[in-house]
Amino acid sequence: MKSKLGLASLLFIGASLLLKVSGLLRDMVVANYFGDSYAASAYYAAFIIPNMFILFMTTGMKNAFVPSYIDALEKQQGKHHLGQVFKGTLVISILVSIIGALLAPIYIPMFYPEFNPHGTEIAIWVAIFFFMSIIFVGMNAVLEALFDAENKFSLSQVSQIIVLASSIIAAILFANKIGVYSLAIGYLIGTVLSLVFKFILVVPKKTLQLKGKMDWFEIKHFYWVFIPVGLTVAVGQINLMVGTIFASYFEEGAVTYINYAKNLVHMPQGIFGVTIGTIIFPLLSRAISTDNTKLFKRGIEQGFTLMYLILLPSIIGMLLLMPNIIELLYQRGAFTAEATIATAQVAYLYFGSVLFFSLNNITNKGFYSLKKGHLILFISGLSIFLNIILNFIFTKWFGYLGIPLSASINALFYVGAQFIVFHKLVGGLNLKYLTVEFLKITAVTGVMAAVIYPILPFIDQWHNIAQIIIVASIGAFVYLVGAYLVKSQSLLFLLEKFFKKKRTVTEE
Repeated sequence: MKSKLGLASLLFIGASLLLKVSGLLRDMVVANYFGDSYAASAYYAAFIIPNMFILFMTTGMKNAFVPSYIDALEKQQGKHHLGQVFKGTLVISILVSIIGALLAPIYIPMFYPEFNPHGTEIAIWVAIFFFMSIIFVGMNAVLEALFDAENKFSLSQVSQIIVLASSIIAAILFANKIGVYSLAIGYLIGTVLSLVFKFILVVPKKTLQLKGKMDWFEIKHFYWVFIPVGLTVAVGQINLMVGTIFASYFEEGAVTYINYAKNLVHMPQGIFGVTIGTIIFPLLSRAISTDNTKLFKRGIEQGFTLMYLILLPSIIGMLLLMPNIIELLYQRGAFTAEATIATAQVAYLYFGSVLFFSLNNITNKGFYSLKKGHLILFISGLSIFLNIILNFIFTKWFGYLGIPLSASINALFYVGAQFIVFHKLVGGLNLKYLTVEFLKITAVTGVMAAVIYPILPFIDQWHNIAQIIIVASIGAFVYLVGAYLVKSQSLLFLLEKFFKKKRTVTEE
């Protein structure tokens, strides 16, 4: 069992990396064809609200379905539960798709009054195409959650890669003919292909049973848990929408700088943050199912420290190399050197949100495992209100640079408030262990940055790829040696797992 879980985790990390690379390639395609133009701004602005429902369905479904499906399996009701959730989600997805598409001509001009008429038209049609895809997104979400519950994490990622690949291919083939519409249409086609991929895997096993009447009691019971969880997940998109609305009042390009920077800076969160959270989630759910409180708390503590161990040096390394990274990835075609500088300035201020929201992902998994997602809904609502206030204040002072700054400060409030609630809910965590481990990791990361920073002027004229490789190699070496010397428990835990597995493979 452990070896299977380890292999599943390894495959998931690889698939997660490929998924984030696919998302990065999509942004590179958008930057190449549309740069920081109003068309790119219209595309990103239009994507936000449909994506709020997409995340509501996908991430929210995983967080709610995994523990409920595991419980249903214990009662020999797994197939019944899966079938009812699938049918109920299909009905809801159709309703959301129709209503969202019909309302797009109303909310787009209302939220983005500063867009020019052509930009508004583009945004409306892009939003309609994305809302049409939600019908298939809902069905995909249930089956991806099933894969996660079965520890087949990589299959969920592969299916999302299909969607992104379809968007990228459509843009490459048709961007010069139909503009940013190609991306939205490609996304719609990708959701259909992704669903077909899942059906090929699921249907032969007869896991999904759709015959018979809808069990509305079962569906209502599930959605009573799912809705607050999904709404909590959607908070991030609502806050992003708030930032985009504020950005639309500034010069052309502000919306694109915000989106390019956010997507790039959040790559470590998407690769490591989501990976660690997803892998520990079934383990936490099983700990709750078996009433093993000690194992549950230990899993949460290890999730926090592993997240911080991997994420903090990754963030600081990106911070030091941000202009090089943006120039390497985006500066071509319609994306100019001026856009690179503007995007880098925004990216610097997003780092706080990456770190805090990644740590918060562990707390969220704890709440969802306990089926207490509704407890953080109030905090989520407060974070939206706080974000609006912070954006209003900071954009007055710093222009559109106040948007990422607001996101980072808001993230600090969000993770702090949720941790306090969670700490009381579970009867306390080992705060001494967490504090000592965090201080060790922070100190070693500081040493790493102090070693790297003086090197940068000497390699400033080298090619971006060479600079990134040199800095990453030196930084990784210094960090790993430092973490080992201070006896970081997180690093020692990883080394123990690695060498233990290696010895087992050698013995076999």
